[in-house]
Amino acid sequence: MEKDYKTLFKTFFKIGLMALREGDAPIHIIKNYVVDKYKWIEKQEFLDMIARIKNYPGIMTINSSILIGYKIRKTRGSIIAAFGAILPSFLLILLIALFFHQFEHNHFINAMFCGIRPAAVALVAISTFKLAKSTHITWTNCWIPAGGALFIWLLGVNPMWIIIAAGTGGFIYGRFIQPTEDK
Repeated sequence: MEKDYKTLFKTFFKIGLMALREGDAPIHIIKNYVVDKYKWIEKQEFLDMIARIKNYPGIMTINSSILIGYKIRKTRGSIIAAFGAILPSFLLILLIALFFHQFEHNHFINAMFCGIRPAAVALVAISTFKLAKSTHITWTNCWIPAGGALFIWLLGVNPMWIIIAAGTGGFIYGRFIQPTEDK
């Protein structure tokens, strides 16, 4: 039993190391381990799982580690597999954070980050627009996230208060206002 958990952790640690990029690249790596090498799941079940995971929010490698870990060893297996998949990225970020302060005043590094910022903003904007489309945010109700952003930016309101207010407003709207509009 202990060996199974160790194998599960090591496998997803290796997958996490090799699949540091997102997209469809990790699919082949995961398939090689869980279908071909260890035969933890059948190929068709793997393909069905990947089809489901593509509809889940989050990182494919971590989502697949949770599902496969659960299939093999239930809750403890999903935790161990997810930890194995997350650990390589965590260690890499920790390593960068440990040495970043030595380079933060370097002109080249600052210029590089100034060049990266617009791309990062564009990636966040694209994700936001995709999420808005899937959650049916339209021009008539886009004032809600825009207002939240303005409160944070202009007034310095803590984002946690915005999240609490939005959740409370959504609950009130869904519970009391929307049902009366449907009648």
